[in-house]
Amino acid sequence: MEVLFYIVPTLMIAVVSCAVVAVIRRSVRVSRAWNSGLTAEARCLRTYTTTSGGGDSSVRTTLHHVYEFTTRDGRGVRFEEPGGPGTTLEGDIVTVHYPADRPEQATARPPARGRLAVGTGCLLAFLGTFILFALGFMAVTYAMFSAVGESPLP
Repeated sequence: MEVLFYIVPTLMIAVVSCAVVAVIRRSVRVSRAWNSGLTAEARCLRTYTTTSGGGDSSVRTTLHHVYEFTTRDGRGVRFEEPGGPGTTLEGDIVTVHYPADRPEQATARPPARGRLAVGTGCLLAFLGTFILFALGFMAVTYAMFSAVGESPLP
């Protein structure tokens, strides 16, 4: 039964570690698009919202945009980006930034490197604190089971 006090926090650490990887990948993807220096005029083809939560938790609504643009070499690219501005409507023309080798990883967000760094850093600090809390919980659990004299691990 005591092993649950190790399995559950370990699973939580694994899930949060996946979130850390996702946050870093997103930050690198957006940063690469901004740093590439390549821009294009894109048309917003569609906007839609998704909702999550409900019941006992709060409802969260995310606005998505679908954009289409042509790269410098004439290739047509369509991509979707969540969390865009509510002022961009279907048919609007926006400037997108994209890396030459992966234009489907474009972004319509205007360059804001400081904001990206601060947002990523704060999110990573929060997730890191969560991991440290889980590790601390496991250490305290081990100490408590050791003090009682039970074998905490099989």
